Amino acid sequence: MKAIVCQQWGLPDTLSVQEIPDPQPAPGQVVIDVQAAGVNFPDVLIVQGKYQFKPQLPFTPGSELAGVVRAVADDVTTFKPGDKVIAFPQTGAFGQQIAVPVQALMPLPPGLDFATAAAITLIYGTSHHAVADRAALKAGETMLVLGAAGGVGLAAIEIGKALGARVIAAASTDEKLEVCKAHGADAVINYSREDLREAIKNLTDGKGPDVIYDPVGGEYTEPAFRSIGWRGRYLVVGFANGEIPRLPLNLTLLKGASLLGVFWGEFVKREPKASLAAMRQLMGWLQEGKIKPLVSARYALADTPRALNDMAARKVTGKVVILPNE
Repeated sequence: MKAIVCQQWGLPDTLSVQEIPDPQPAPGQVVIDVQAAGVNFPDVLIVQGKYQFKPQLPFTPGSELAGVVRAVADDVTTFKPGDKVIAFPQTGAFGQQIAVPVQALMPLPPGLDFATAAAITLIYGTSHHAVADRAALKAGETMLVLGAAGGVGLAAIEIGKALGARVIAAASTDEKLEVCKAHGADAVINYSREDLREAIKNLTDGKGPDVIYDPVGGEYTEPAFRSIGWRGRYLVVGFANGEIPRLPLNLTLLKGASLLGVFWGEFVKREPKASLAAMRQLMGWLQEGKIKPLVSARYALADTPRALNDMAARKVTGKVVILPNE
């Protein structure tokens, strides 16, 4: 089988397509023929050795996929060859086949194509864990989403609307904000030409948002946090900007506000039942049309480095996927 292999920590251009042995199912595992694999910002960090965990070299990156079960271990009874599935391993998705434990699998919902299915798990799982679980966003509250046109940002908008909240989307271009409005944003802020704090004040009648969703970090974190409402919840989702901001902690005191860390991968490992319940709710919303994953580009396996570079350069709107058989 062909797969992307990371042999040393480095930029995406150091990755290569290689022939590696076909995987065999260990106890509790299934082998999947990968039809599509989602690309996420953590993949950019993982291949550089900059993420929260470091796989053992060499390895194949990629943490979510959709495909067809090829083989199952003797002790596996919940899946069989030919089943269409979604899987969320920590690594290994950027290849033609992968062995995955059954705990990281779920059936592909009827009528869902592989590319869209591969775009759901991480971004919607992360945003659901952040918005519904960590922040406990309620109907009638207001949420501000920074970096709102990216994959997790659009997912956060849709989840916020599904929960009955008012959602303000902030992004760097008018084109990106049009995408945010198409996915349900009630109001928008172009922070490349608007003063973020003033815009937030105007859009919330001076009260500030109840929840702020921040997957970006960098220069907008402090002005956003200074604008948060009383008892507000600030979600620390990631640092796509590349800069980990420093906040004066007295700001939490002045607003009675909370900083909430969001690490979906660890949540899945530590609380698997809660994670699966969240995923089932997301699949229900998908079938009801409340969430609509946007797959903006598809890449062949050999173009995986370009896909990761586009992700690193923040050129991606919504989600992009790798098609390993092309």
